[in-house]
Amino acid sequence: MQIIISNSSKEPIYEQITNQIKSSILAGELQEGTAIPSMRNLAKDLQISVITTKRAYEELEKAGFIYSIVGKGSFVAEQNLEVIREKKLKVIEEQLGAVISNSREIGLSLDELQQLLKILYEE
Repeated sequence: MQIIISNSSKEPIYEQITNQIKSSILAGELQEGTAIPSMRNLAKDLQISVITTKRAYEELEKAGFIYSIVGKGSFVAEQNLEVIREKKLKVIEEQLGAVISNSREIGLSLDELQQLLKILYEE
């Protein structure tokens, strides 16, 4: 598992860790039951505070992506991909609603919006 921290990102470090681990799980790179690095080892590898990795792991556990066993470590939890897909779809719908609203405000036609979406999607 490789995590890359960007110091220039406005996103907090714990969120960068959380998002990258979530992405690895959803992409199937980390399978159910796979052990992930201990908080201390991850903090050492990334040269960050253990408090930061602890917060990231707590967020992942709260969201159901990992589970921890005292004395054994943290592991990838079983994922209900359909539920995750539905949650992501809801977020996409909300974001597209804002895009449509902004497009109408500046007079962008549906065809122009579709062309823009197609260009960005294919990048």
